[in-house]
Amino acid sequence: MFQDVTLNELSTLKENGEIILIDVRSPSEYNDATIPGSLNIPIFNNDERAEVGTLYKQVSTNAAKERGLEIFSAKLPDFIKKFSKISTEKAVFCWRGGMRSETAATVLDLMGIHVYRLKGGIRSYRQWVVQTLEQMEFKPRTYVLNGYTGSGKTAILQHLQEDGYPVLDLEKMANHRGSIFGQIGLEPHNQRKFESLLVQDLLRFQQSPYVLLEGESKRIGKAVLPDFLFEKKEQGTQLFIDLPLNERILNILDDYQPWEHQEQYMEAFRIIKKRIHTPVAKKIESNLENGEFYSAVQLLLEYYYDPLYDHTVEKYPDKITIQANNNTEAIKGVQNLVNEIQVGM
Repeated sequence: MFQDVTLNELSTLKENGEIILIDVRSPSEYNDATIPGSLNIPIFNNDERAEVGTLYKQVSTNAAKERGLEIFSAKLPDFIKKFSKISTEKAVFCWRGGMRSETAATVLDLMGIHVYRLKGGIRSYRQWVVQTLEQMEFKPRTYVLNGYTGSGKTAILQHLQEDGYPVLDLEKMANHRGSIFGQIGLEPHNQRKFESLLVQDLLRFQQSPYVLLEGESKRIGKAVLPDFLFEKKEQGTQLFIDLPLNERILNILDDYQPWEHQEQYMEAFRIIKKRIHTPVAKKIESNLENGEFYSAVQLLLEYYYDPLYDHTVEKYPDKITIQANNNTEAIKGVQNLVNEIQVGM
């Protein structure tokens, strides 16, 4: 018989050996939010889940169960085959640790495949995430990368992360670049998914002497930073990356690649168009329409983003400026500065 386990018991199992978490909910539920690192082997696809749910609400519980069993029975061979290919320990979960995960665990047990079932499902995990963030006192010192738009802050952080530095990549967790154009070509994460990713890194770095992060606003796309982290960022050591305008333009073009989503960039620009001096706004719009992206980005920086950022940077009179000619020099400058400060502490 399968064994129900709590989140704490599951953590202990993971510490003692490899265990794979498997979300048996529909793909849409899985994409909306899951436990990071989980696989999705659904009992129902999106349409099937909607059908069973409609029967449950409009007909009866028994009608929903009967239809659900009929759908799942046809999928059993493939469902079991997918679990058989996973050689490590397995734990299944659904929304509340209810019928779907119980059905999956029971069927697998009958076929001789041992699995655990997460008690309380993903709802118990979500409650743990919320509670952990509410009670957290984040200890590490923060080094915060600031700079005009296009200064390569995200790329610098990613490089430092690859070199083993403790980095909170908030834009990656939000799957958003943090600007009016930041969602183009991406699918921004909702608050639940963002917080699930965030809490893992916060706990991982809790004993680190410091972390590096970008000078984000309170909101990044659909996600909002917890108050304690936003305050920690504001109180951190503020580093200002100063790159030449040309380098910043090239960074933006490399990151955003506007030629891939030209119409979406034009639509996003129209949202801020009224905030820019009319002749300049018309020139930017014309450049976007004609594929003259370098010129469009340059005008956006000079007449919109840079003046906007000037007001923000005034909040940090004690910022430390790192002048560099390119991203490589900026990375080296951040590394040298952080190492120097940490040695002197």
